[in-house]
Amino acid sequence: MNPSDPRFSRSSTGALTLLALGVVFGDIGTSPLYALKETFAPSHGIPLTPDNVLGGLSTVFWALMVVVSLKYVVLIMRADNRGEGGIMALIALASTAVKGHPQWRAPLILIGVFGASLFYGDAVLTPAISVLSAVEGLEVGTSAFKPYVVPIAVVVIIGLFALQASGTAAVGRLFGPITLLWFLAIGAAGVHGIAQHPGVLVALDPLHALAFLGSHGVASFVVLGAVVLAVTGAEALYADMGHFGKGPVRIAWFSLVAPALVLNYFGQGAILIARPETVQNPFYLLFPGWALYPMVGLATAATVIASQATISGAYSLTKQAIQLGFLPRLTVVQTSARERGQIYIPGINWVLLAAVLAAVVGFGSSSRLASAYGVAVTATMLVDTLLAFFVIRFAWGYPLWLCLFATGFFAAVDLAFFSATLLKVADGGWFPLVIGACVFTVMTTWRQGRGILFNRLRASSVPLKPFLDSMFVEPPTRVPGTAVFLTATPDATPHALLHNLNHNKVLHERVVFLTVEVTDEPWVTFDKRVAVVKLGHGCWRMWLRYGFMNEPDIARALEIASTLGLEFEMMSTSFFLSRETVVAVSELPSGMAFWREKLFAMMARNAGNAADYFRLPSNRVIELGTKVEI
Repeated sequence: MNPSDPRFSRSSTGALTLLALGVVFGDIGTSPLYALKETFAPSHGIPLTPDNVLGGLSTVFWALMVVVSLKYVVLIMRADNRGEGGIMALIALASTAVKGHPQWRAPLILIGVFGASLFYGDAVLTPAISVLSAVEGLEVGTSAFKPYVVPIAVVVIIGLFALQASGTAAVGRLFGPITLLWFLAIGAAGVHGIAQHPGVLVALDPLHALAFLGSHGVASFVVLGAVVLAVTGAEALYADMGHFGKGPVRIAWFSLVAPALVLNYFGQGAILIARPETVQNPFYLLFPGWALYPMVGLATAATVIASQATISGAYSLTKQAIQLGFLPRLTVVQTSARERGQIYIPGINWVLLAAVLAAVVGFGSSSRLASAYGVAVTATMLVDTLLAFFVIRFAWGYPLWLCLFATGFFAAVDLAFFSATLLKVADGGWFPLVIGACVFTVMTTWRQGRGILFNRLRASSVPLKPFLDSMFVEPPTRVPGTAVFLTATPDATPHALLHNLNHNKVLHERVVFLTVEVTDEPWVTFDKRVAVVKLGHGCWRMWLRYGFMNEPDIARALEIASTLGLEFEMMSTSFFLSRETVVAVSELPSGMAFWREKLFAMMARNAGNAADYFRLPSNRVIELGTKVEI
């Protein structure tokens, strides 16, 4: 929900905080299922002595405090783009901040797109590791369930993705209460564990973390790659900020989520000191036997919620990337008549499902998936820090030394975590990197290809003003009605107009040259949506401006034009679209490798229909094709 929406201001802070629990904190809230188990995994070669448990636990605690509380909740959440968060909003904010330093703009966009690409790796691994780790609780009760863990996880995941098409409005109302119950349950279990060994609370002292990281050499560094699992989902606090505002997210984190997580981690640490054999699954063994299967059910529900938040995030990121010109048009289905943020993208849904199932079946356990999980998360966090530096320095105007100190500290932490996760690239870390590399290639190819395509069209087009001047010396036959020609190059004559004149030999009595622009702002209000300029002879130039979070709706925007002296009657208005057929030609220099030209041509052929994307009335649209070689 847009924070400027009047419904936002009428909602109580308490209600928004409860909703934020279900949407924002699902990922980080389910990390106790596997984070501490992987931190103290015997494969690291660190003995499970009380001092080592305290050291590892202290490292997890301070990772939460530094990365989540200080970096994201206190600092980066201040870098909102008109109330919106997330890496795409941060890219737009940072690139706007460096307008006075154009040499930084292209590198920043590339870095940001790289971080956004890695989010898709996270969107694959979060459902896989979360659901699998929850279902693995069945093994704690009896090993007879072990052969059924992966099939059950597969069924749950298929069901989750199959439900996406129907929208999440009904289920969403349950997310908050279920997640609230989850945090209360894991917090209570943590208190129960701490009561068995209260001495575990000395791990609050950061000296234990420093001693632990400095006393085991390479093994301590490897453990950092597991500790980072405790902070996965931190980026979601920033990404989903626009839905609820900073206040509810911060209240939920400091009043419930952080205390529940800390209590649970310390409870797990307490039973590890008292009973080292519980390292096989300290989360579930923290609960009394009668609570095991109810907690498996609650954990499965919580992991489905965590997965839903990540999947929805992938939809939102994809939509923003399309708006900003990094991806071709895709079919976007609005699943709620009230909430604009509830969307469904079929193409992304089924590709994600295939990748998630491949991860679950291919890796087979949450422990093996844990090796793959951290790389994408830590790389995205590092990108957030780098982009935040440019916002703090150039948008907020803070002194250079302060910006370097603040972001340098967080960058050092991010680099330490990222470097540690790179040690496990061969054990599975390659998986999200491959996904990220593929998405990055697609995004940059589309962006560069569109630039090449526009340059080709511009080079072969006729300037609009001289064309109109010459045409009206001996004007063609005028016919009743309005013709709207959509064009991405407002100063050039649309190819659709040239084709129409060539074939039909007529011109409508009113002609509008319409250009849709997407700005670096998340929202553009209606009073700034439309601009028109009268060209004479019944011709007009019109611009429609949208933010990257707005829904393009040309038919609705044209209603606003009546206040500017340009009224439209839909039944007498025809929309002319140019559909370019891109052909890759190796002999033509384009600055892009031939295989990328072929990839761009394939994406252009399969891009969604412009009429549907811009919500044009289908019975008033005329498409005229043209072939463009690149």
